[in-house]
Amino acid sequence: MKKAPRRHNRHKERHMDFDFSDDQEQLRDAVRKWVDKGYTFERRRAAVAAGGFDRAAWNELAELGLTALTVPEAHDGMGQGPIDAMVVAEELGRGIVLEPIAQAFMASAVLSHYAPAAVQSAWLPRVASGEALVVLAQQERKARYRLDICEAKAAPAQSGYAVTAIKSIVSAGDQADAFIVPAQLDGQIALFLVERAAAGVITRGYVTQDGSRAAEVQLVNAPATLITTDGLAALELAVDTGIAATCAEAVGVMDKTLAITVEYMNQRKQFGVFIASFQALRHRVADMKMQLELARSMSYYASLKLGAPAPERRAAMARAKVQLGQSMRFVGQQAVQLHGGIGVTDEYIVSHYFKKLTQLEVAFGDTLHHLGEVSARMQDTAGVFA
Repeated sequence: MKKAPRRHNRHKERHMDFDFSDDQEQLRDAVRKWVDKGYTFERRRAAVAAGGFDRAAWNELAELGLTALTVPEAHDGMGQGPIDAMVVAEELGRGIVLEPIAQAFMASAVLSHYAPAAVQSAWLPRVASGEALVVLAQQERKARYRLDICEAKAAPAQSGYAVTAIKSIVSAGDQADAFIVPAQLDGQIALFLVERAAAGVITRGYVTQDGSRAAEVQLVNAPATLITTDGLAALELAVDTGIAATCAEAVGVMDKTLAITVEYMNQRKQFGVFIASFQALRHRVADMKMQLELARSMSYYASLKLGAPAPERRAAMARAKVQLGQSMRFVGQQAVQLHGGIGVTDEYIVSHYFKKLTQLEVAFGDTLHHLGEVSARMQDTAGVFA
């Protein structure tokens, strides 16, 4: 009797290819080697003590090509896409690197998509080389995490525009070379570029909970260059780029947190046996692994959706951030629990991973905020009976 042909192939078109390219694997290896050799826990601790941002480390990231990664080739960049950025963010997360590489991705996204040619030529090559650290300064006291609430004001001035604003928790704000600032112009949000060295710019820096640096930034009629009058759309792209990078960074942080926890359990003895042999604790590690993999898949989803139309992209980022928030909280808390008291001491590394997860959970909107975003973006067909 003749056998029926095997029909496995018909499903192949539906399978999504999540294999990384050789170039992406080489990029991952290069960043991981730098983190392992060049960014030790001792170096990080010294950077925190010195204020939470190390320009030397930033320059090393630039030498690796990471600041140029997503800058278009026409402006001395590498012209790579969201998946390459995801690979980099994940590896830097594993080393809880303080320097805000996501800001370079955000600046290159906004400038390359929205800025006039002259502004692109003036700034993108400097972003690519690492010479200019350009950071987003959008958070205002009354806005919570909403991007459409903006009290900053801009007005035409002799040299272009003048911006008056108070912006909070600006990443490396007193070290940055320039800010991307949303402000009201003629009744709608526009986006401006303000140099930190400009007149009327006052910064007050501080170290945040995870050891990185931020600042309160006050602008008083500071001279500014207009990036775009389509400010809200540009700001949404910047923040979505930041969310995707944050999700990837969090996966790296959780991956390493889990590894540190398992290593500890294989060394710590109780009642004469290694605690890794206790069934109840093994179940908790399995749950941590499950949360990590859920987070990883949603991080991939976020990066893959960065190029989608804005409504689809915005919904995807909110979904990803909800899952990442839940996973970060679970993995961080379980890691501390499984370590016992040592897990919260400053001398022991896992406490610093826990702090990083706690801070990433509120970056660009916390879990509750994004749950509201997911809910608000649900269509009539989102229910069970669609």
